[in-house]
Amino acid sequence: MTPKTEEQNWFATWFNTKYYHLLYANRNEQEAELFIRNLMAHLHPNREQAHILDLACGKGRHSYYLNKMGFKVTGADLAENSILSAKQWENEQLKFVVHDMREPLDEKFSHIFNLFTSFGYFDSLSENQKVMQAIDAMTNQGSTVVFDYLNAQKVRATLVRQEQKIIENIEFNISRKTDDQHVYKYIEVIDGNETFNYIERVQLLDLADFEKLLETINFRVIDTFGDFQLNSFDPEYSDRLILIAQKQ
Repeated sequence: MTPKTEEQNWFATWFNTKYYHLLYANRNEQEAELFIRNLMAHLHPNREQAHILDLACGKGRHSYYLNKMGFKVTGADLAENSILSAKQWENEQLKFVVHDMREPLDEKFSHIFNLFTSFGYFDSLSENQKVMQAIDAMTNQGSTVVFDYLNAQKVRATLVRQEQKIIENIEFNISRKTDDQHVYKYIEVIDGNETFNYIERVQLLDLADFEKLLETINFRVIDTFGDFQLNSFDPEYSDRLILIAQKQ
């Protein structure tokens, strides 16, 4: 694993905090498991031959569900606290590693999943190409990559600029803005007498942006969906942009 650069530190620090996990604790586990089951029913990989990389796996919930279904899975994430938590589920067919997604692991994978908007955190668009080059190095012809991303067009149109949440007596004051390339979320955390400030910044990438990136490593988009039930993608109304691409 390469040392953290300055640009990595803003999201690595936030993702490693207890406040990040508290703020997003209400992510629906049943919905996550249903998404994985819908996805695997669509892809129908061979359980004996598949080796899946859950790239930017967080605390490993998708990796865990995939392994429960009988698949060999490696989960990789930059946040050390998340990987430490995920390791409780490790077994012979499920491993977790701390890793920068811009660097390839020394393995080949039949499938690479990048789920729940775990892409586009970098300062420059050129950094996305490093992720693609890593994916290229870790795959063979016929391998599949899945990106589950925000729908940039809908985000721009429906942005909630201010909100407040109280979770376990901790106050979260959240504000959002967009520019030409990013959506920003500013999070003020008030925990008793202490106040902390964090930022999330995600690139506003459209389907065409992903298609261009994937073309550079000879992947072709073969399917797009707009939600975890795998309904058709509509750039105006869909909540998600879920795309499936295959290496030619």
